[in-house]
Amino acid sequence: MNIIPPGSTIGILGGGQLGRMTALAAARLGYQCHIYCPGADEPAVAVSARHTQGAFDNRVALETFAKAVDVVTLEWENVPLQAMETIGRYVTIFPSADVLRVAQDREQEKLFAQNAGIGTADFVIVHSAAELKQALKNFPLPAILKATRMGYDGKGQVKITPAIKAEAAWNDVGGTTGILEAFVDFVCEISVIVARREDGAMAAYPAVENIHRDHILFETRAPASVEAAVAEEAERIARTLAEKLNIVGLLAVEMFVLKQPNKNGHHILVNEIAPRPHNSGHWTIDACACSQFEQLVRAVCGLPLGSTAPHSRAVMRNLIGDEVQGWQDYLKDSQAYLHLYGKAETRAGRKMGHVTWLRELAIKKT
Repeated sequence: MNIIPPGSTIGILGGGQLGRMTALAAARLGYQCHIYCPGADEPAVAVSARHTQGAFDNRVALETFAKAVDVVTLEWENVPLQAMETIGRYVTIFPSADVLRVAQDREQEKLFAQNAGIGTADFVIVHSAAELKQALKNFPLPAILKATRMGYDGKGQVKITPAIKAEAAWNDVGGTTGILEAFVDFVCEISVIVARREDGAMAAYPAVENIHRDHILFETRAPASVEAAVAEEAERIARTLAEKLNIVGLLAVEMFVLKQPNKNGHHILVNEIAPRPHNSGHWTIDACACSQFEQLVRAVCGLPLGSTAPHSRAVMRNLIGDEVQGWQDYLKDSQAYLHLYGKAETRAGRKMGHVTWLRELAIKKT
């Protein structure tokens, strides 16, 4: 395993808030970060040592960037595979293009999980409105139609009910391939973030509960208020996927906890995976000795993985759109930890920052 020592330069593909918080964590450990992204004023650029502005199909810019860094990671899993290939000729990238091939496609995600013996929602792939209409004849409603590629925070998906026509649903989602998923009757949504080094060493954060509003993560409660057996199974699932993907870096696994085991005996279903820092892990900045962002740096640089044990319970809430205007109130709250992303423009549905509240963590007596 190659160790990238402090003082080296970490390249980050993508300039959003995840890159920003990774760069801040890297600086704490003595690393410099070099951001590659198309925009000039992205959040990560403001806190990083260097920035290459370029599109992901600009081969010359990608090569120049690759030659200037010691290792590359990413904050956005939809980096084009051709860009990964170009960069990979000059420097190691964690996670690899093989991981992205799975994570970029919802069909591949589900097939990968199923091949690992892990449950997912029932699904069928469709390529047109006509195929969708035919599939709906044998599919229980309500159901969810999603684009197989791209899409986040509720974009590229639509809930189908008897009142929704196949043509309208297909047009709303767009794209050339869709995945029709069965509606899941769940108790709660949880996620687990696991870090993995090149030598296979892993460390997982506790399962957390996620509450969504308008398809965007609104609040994360850590640790999740689920039975110990459920939390342990969720961690096992995340570790299994990380190992089978041979990922180096972070893997966030979003899951549904079912009210009753499904026909295959699964009581937890995997929804999606993300091979990068995840919104549901922001609480670790304030509630753990080693945040998910520092853990990413440690993993891709071959350093010892940090502790994932929380010292406090936490509630993390996203500040979306105009909600960021309440920043002064959060600063007046002695229990609140405010994180603003430095985005120049406030838009509806845009994540502008987050705030975390810590509570005493009950320690079980032995």
